[in-house]
Amino acid sequence: MGTKVTPSQVTVVRLATGIAAAVAFALGPSSWLGLPWWDVGAGLFILSMVLDRGDGDYARLSGQTSAAGHKFDLIADAVCNAVIFVGLGIGLRGGEWGMLAIPMGILAGASVTFILWLVMRMESLAGARSAELGSFMGFDPDDAILAVPILVFLGYQEPLLVAATIGAPGFALLFAVQWGIKYRARRRAMAEGGKQEG
Repeated sequence: MGTKVTPSQVTVVRLATGIAAAVAFALGPSSWLGLPWWDVGAGLFILSMVLDRGDGDYARLSGQTSAAGHKFDLIADAVCNAVIFVGLGIGLRGGEWGMLAIPMGILAGASVTFILWLVMRMESLAGARSAELGSFMGFDPDDAILAVPILVFLGYQEPLLVAATIGAPGFALLFAVQWGIKYRARRRAMAEGGKQEG
């Protein structure tokens, strides 16, 4: 392909737009040039998600895939998907949940970070993409993050925060169980392999 742009550079822009979206969410109900910061954040987050899909596709099409690039992509996912909930919590501090919204956002964000950390641990244990849950009718579980900008555009920021505060730790627990199963299976296979060699 006749371009000097690398997939990792696309990931950097994805990271920057994701963080900018979180900052816009943190500004909450105020507006910029007559446009609510909620909507600015939602638009930036959509752009960030498009870039997230684009960097991997671009890497494959241009033959620039690498383990380091894949890991950087996962780290960018963890950062963007975590800070968006932290920003949401900060932006909702004047709402129904008051200052409690901030730790709610932090809990959701920390859970997302934990999930992505487990994904990286699984992949280091069992190979790339081993942590994927698979799709159902073309819908991947990680596509649930698409609900964030949609619900924000519709004005459902507070229900979104509540759902994230409950759902993200639940998914983190699910991934922890999955990781434990894979880890035990790997240890068992290694032990059996060692016995056969002996």
